[in-house]
Amino acid sequence: MQDVKCPHCSQTFSIDGAGFAEIQKQVRDSEFERDLHERLKLAELDKHSAVALAEAKALNELQKTAAEKDSQIQQLIAKLDAGEVEQKLAITAAVGAVEKERDELKNGLNRAGLEKERDEKSLRDKYETQIKDRDESIERLRDMKARLSTKMVGETLEQHCETTFNQLRATAFPRSYFEKDNDARAGSKGDYIFRECDEADTEIVSIMFEMKNETDGTATKRKNEDFFKELHKDRVEKGCEYAILVSLLEPDSELYNSGIVDVSHRHPKMYVVRPQFFIPIITLLRNAALSSLKYKSELALVKSQNIDVTNFEDDLETFKDAFGKNYDLASRRFQTAIDEIDKSIEHLEKTKKALQGTDRNLRLANDKAQDVTIKKLTRGNPTMAAKFAELDGSDTPHTE
Repeated sequence: MQDVKCPHCSQTFSIDGAGFAEIQKQVRDSEFERDLHERLKLAELDKHSAVALAEAKALNELQKTAAEKDSQIQQLIAKLDAGEVEQKLAITAAVGAVEKERDELKNGLNRAGLEKERDEKSLRDKYETQIKDRDESIERLRDMKARLSTKMVGETLEQHCETTFNQLRATAFPRSYFEKDNDARAGSKGDYIFRECDEADTEIVSIMFEMKNETDGTATKRKNEDFFKELHKDRVEKGCEYAILVSLLEPDSELYNSGIVDVSHRHPKMYVVRPQFFIPIITLLRNAALSSLKYKSELALVKSQNIDVTNFEDDLETFKDAFGKNYDLASRRFQTAIDEIDKSIEHLEKTKKALQGTDRNLRLANDKAQDVTIKKLTRGNPTMAAKFAELDGSDTPHTE
């Protein structure tokens, strides 16, 4: 934005780059007209001064020459007595020479005046031609602007943004994707999608862009908020983190002319910017994303560690369940064998007692298996003890 102070009322107001450029153009046109008028005026004064000077100089020369010639004539007349015919011839020759010189002086003066007029006409024609060319150019631009539809103006804004990005792509955005959104499978599409990933192909930031503009003669003036809902929908459907509306709508709005406008109160992670802030908003969001990338990586590591601990606990529970099932099966089989022995072989009481002892041992084994805990399993294992201590929020491993 530019601050401009009115020379008449001393009031200061702010205008954007386009308005400032228009004022500069008007000032240049005004200065051009004033300069042309002053040059023509000076040329006219120079012409009159030159003519007057030349006339005065010629008159002075003529007077001087006439005085000299009159003196010569008087001298010749004084000598007429010496020979009338000779004197007349001499006088005629002298008068003819004087008249010739006088005519040459007048012709020179006329030529100077003609050359001055010719130079003045050439200068006037030159400036008039420049003024005519400028007026024709202005008229052509106005006519072209009047013929442009809103869609064509919007496409022109898209081309401006794409060209601006491509000028910086090789140096500032070497790993970035910035292309038109041609996927309309969801029923709508934005204008452009920006994505950037790191060397591990982890996405750093993604932005859905929409460009909007309209001509001065558009009958229905649209507002920026008319496009928020559709832009938010496109952002969500295309999996972009941010949504940005690059807009020239509402050109007199102090809000949108102030710079980057956060409209997240209407839709999450949405901004409205003028074209001059197109590159700065990408840079700001990317730098912020780069700062948080480290924390994202650390969070992913913690999640993977939590998954490892969960798998360990699941494996332990699976082992305990399998062991219990095996115990139940073995217990039933042993009990059946014992019953059969009781019914048919009394003299195998010792064997029965031995088998009953085995049953007791199995029960003790099952009780011990059911009593198995993570803490007991990690006893004597500093690495696993440290991991479980971290999960419990304590720096001291659990012991029994």
